[in-house]
Amino acid sequence: MQKLTEYDSRKILEKYGIMLPEAKLVKNRQDAILAAKKVGFPCIMKIISEDILHKSDFGGVVTNIMTEESARDAFLKIIENAKKHVPDAKIDGVLVEKTASGVECIVGASQDPQFGPVLMFGLGGIFVEVMKDVSFRLIPVEKKDVREMITEIKAYPLLNGARGQAAVNIKAIEDTLLKVSKMVKKEKITELDINPLIVNEDGAVCADCRMILG
Repeated sequence: MQKLTEYDSRKILEKYGIMLPEAKLVKNRQDAILAAKKVGFPCIMKIISEDILHKSDFGGVVTNIMTEESARDAFLKIIENAKKHVPDAKIDGVLVEKTASGVECIVGASQDPQFGPVLMFGLGGIFVEVMKDVSFRLIPVEKKDVREMITEIKAYPLLNGARGQAAVNIKAIEDTLLKVSKMVKKEKITELDINPLIVNEDGAVCADCRMILG
């Protein structure tokens, strides 16, 4: 079992054409400032370490960075928190990532001991944690399968433009699910958690990812 950092997970996602926000891995505060200016404000910073996969638990994520000064402070804070909570952690750097906006969804995959790889889709946030509003299909999936996965969740009207809100790009979600299905099969992924997948009128981007290879 190989647990990948988010940075290494991004490389596999890119290989299969799954959309990602612009991002850059940096190792010092000056480069963090330059990277923040390049990807644009607001941006987010995250610790990248194979020893710290649950980044938020240790203060390893800072969101809504709006200025060069806050970018510098965020880099220093993240490194300080990492060294404080996991002193022996091997730190690859800090990922500076453009903030994506839209509806938060979740895409996951796991290995069922009886049936094999399973794909999961739902809305993120409270819909996953409280309402368990998700759908499942065995991998591999076809287009009709992913369309059903999307439309059968209770929160589908939110994606389809309920209460005067703009509908998100459903085709982009379908394409992402099809690509994830192919990726899980070919890369021998035993566990995958894309959370959130940010979807809006223009498309769908993977804003965070946790991946384990078997």
